[in-house]
Amino acid sequence: MLATRDVSKAFGGLKALSTVSVQIAPGAITAIIGPNGAGKTTLMNAISGFVAPDVGDITVNGASIAGRRPHEVCRKGVARTFQNLQMFSEMTVLEAVATGRHLHRRVPIYAELLMLPAAWRAERAALADARELLALIEVGESYWERRAGDLPYGYQRRVEIARALATEPAYLLLDEPAAGLNDEETAALGRTLGQLAARGLGIALIEHDIELVMSVSQQVFVMDTGAVISSGTPDEVRADPAVVRAYLGDAHAA
Repeated sequence: MLATRDVSKAFGGLKALSTVSVQIAPGAITAIIGPNGAGKTTLMNAISGFVAPDVGDITVNGASIAGRRPHEVCRKGVARTFQNLQMFSEMTVLEAVATGRHLHRRVPIYAELLMLPAAWRAERAALADARELLALIEVGESYWERRAGDLPYGYQRRVEIARALATEPAYLLLDEPAAGLNDEETAALGRTLGQLAARGLGIALIEHDIELVMSVSQQVFVMDTGAVISSGTPDEVRADPAVVRAYLGDAHAA
């Protein structure tokens, strides 16, 4: 279980998070929704090590990761994507995904610098893993040698997810993965997330596409002004009058 317990964070006089407790289960999709400024991305930044909580704790399977740096959090099994694509746009798609394997490379630095056989073997293994991941998330082979920055936007989103998966996470944090996608691409993303969760991956999903959230999530947390105001299954959250009025609209109450 990936969990936050009573996490708070302030920036100057602005309290971005106020005693936030959420739980992200393995093998399930947990959505975190709410209006802009609700604290969702700050929460994800706190979990992934980009900001340190002022108080509270963040744990992975009972071990605290609060205040650790991003690469340390990643080594503990937590990977993430960003609302704004963080793409190695000049690399090929294969190379971009393979960079995620570097976290697990056990090749001495001198072997890397001199490109000794051990380094070549590690690079071939990383590229082989990248091919498997790209196939898993349905990025066709015709894209693999293309420049990553030249791909259609929906495919760039998938490549970013594949790169995160290359770190072998137990938990994957996705910040607005459907942003900029059309209906067909969003539906394909939903299928992919379901397949990843079925393989045991715990997924935390920040998303404004409520239809996607309600169709793929097992648990939903609703945030407003830095606090969790509602949580439960999609049906339970959908039926919460405060959530319906504030975020979903009457059309979703049926």
